[in-house]
Amino acid sequence: MADRNTTIKVGGLMLIAGGVIGAGLALLFAPQSGKATRKDITRYARKARRRTEDVVDDFSCSVSKMVEVVGERAADLLDKGADLAYDTKKEILKAIEDGQEKLEKQRSRLAKFLG
Repeated sequence: MADRNTTIKVGGLMLIAGGVIGAGLALLFAPQSGKATRKDITRYARKARRRTEDVVDDFSCSVSKMVEVVGERAADLLDKGADLAYDTKKEILKAIEDGQEKLEKQRSRLAKFLG
C-alpha cells in the first residue's frame, strides 16, 4: 500500500515538473521580448500567489470549522456517556437495593419458619 502511495506521489510530482518545464520552454521560445515576458511572468506569479492565498484561506477555514464541529460532537458524546454512566449507576444501585430487600424478606420468612 505504501509503494502504491509513493508511486502516485512520484507520478504527480513528475506531472507537475513536466508542466513547469513545458511552461518554461514555451516562455523561452515565445515570440515576445524578454522584458514583456518578464512582465507576464510577474503578473502570472502575482495572480498565482493570490489564488493560492485564497485556496489556503478557504482550506484553513474549512479545517477550522471541521475541528470545531468534531470538538463539539466529542463534547456531546462525552456528556451523553457521563449521563449514561450516571443512569446506569443509579439502575445498578436500585437493583442491589431491591435484591437486599428480597434477601431480607426471605431471611425473615426463613427465621419464622425455623422458629
